[in-house]
Amino acid sequence: MSADDLRRRAAGLRATDPINIQYTSGTTGFPKGATLTHRNILNNGFFVGERCRYTPADRVCIPVPFYHCFGMVLGNLACTTHGACMVIPSAGFGPTAVLETCEAERCTSLYGVPTMFIALLGHEDFAAYDLSSLRTGIMAGSPCPVEIMKRVVSDMHMDEVTICYGMTETSPVSTQSTHDDSIESRVTTVGRVHPHVQIQVVDPDSGKCVPRGEAGELLTRGYSVMQGYWNDPERTAEVIDADGWMHTGDLAIMDADGYLNIVGRIKDLVIRGGENIYPREVEEFLFTHPNIADVSVIGVPDERYGEELMAWVKLRHETATTADDLREFCRGRIAHYKIPRYVKFTRDFPMTVTGKIQKFRMRELAIEELGLHDPASIEHA
Repeated sequence: MSADDLRRRAAGLRATDPINIQYTSGTTGFPKGATLTHRNILNNGFFVGERCRYTPADRVCIPVPFYHCFGMVLGNLACTTHGACMVIPSAGFGPTAVLETCEAERCTSLYGVPTMFIALLGHEDFAAYDLSSLRTGIMAGSPCPVEIMKRVVSDMHMDEVTICYGMTETSPVSTQSTHDDSIESRVTTVGRVHPHVQIQVVDPDSGKCVPRGEAGELLTRGYSVMQGYWNDPERTAEVIDADGWMHTGDLAIMDADGYLNIVGRIKDLVIRGGENIYPREVEEFLFTHPNIADVSVIGVPDERYGEELMAWVKLRHETATTADDLREFCRGRIAHYKIPRYVKFTRDFPMTVTGKIQKFRMRELAIEELGLHDPASIEHA
């Protein structure tokens, strides 16, 4: 293609033209094709790079997939809009390749979903790698455990690491922490709203804004919201309302300073005997157990209480830790109804190809393995 051909093609483009159909990760079911425009992804990549304070001196290790918004927008476009170097450690994620690359290439930034950082921190030779060149990075893609964030800061030298919150349908980032946020804010929240984006936290039933400090559904609006799901106006209308607000399906709490804490998915909320339980709260507590490397909590059907808690646990070391040990660890430290009735020890979780845990699949497997009734068949008063 000649320079004249390129100019002619560029002249025929508009910022609002679709540039790609980005499929969601399928954590709650079948993936949907979010249609994103030039304006959506180019601007989002730029503002992500601004909050990471990228310059041409930065070298960003990107082990996340390029067919996902994390790699494509937060990775490629954040770098290209700031002249930063993109470093690709391997064709697919491998903790050894990432650690070797960060050391050899003197990377200043590292990306990953929580499960990737857990794998890096748990690498048998982790302490042998020189990661002193790292200063920042992004943990995103799914809720980030507080204990893991603390270790990323302390053990990986990523003092300026940020958390991004978003979804494929919003190109993807809506909120992000910054380098000058307090350590507490950076490890326990997903930061504050991005430039040129609006957010609100509403009652899922009434649609009215809830007071600061109360949980509700997070809505976002602005340049970043997708055009819609490809050839699916019905499902598009289910998530984007008449005023242009994208209904994320995530439950969030906004504090007095505008920082957001994601407490779970509306669909993941467990109602046990009339008590609302956010699985993430239980997960965060269990992460403080010294022998737990990773954990995911779900609700499973129960004839007496409607639902009961189940924890899938990946141990840090092969030891004699038992389900009773974990329940004893919980007693007197969290409410009795938040203590998991069921515990499953596992080496792997059902995952999407982008490294996100599929809780809907965990629930299906648990119902089958435990011989529980299908939720729809349980009669309630």
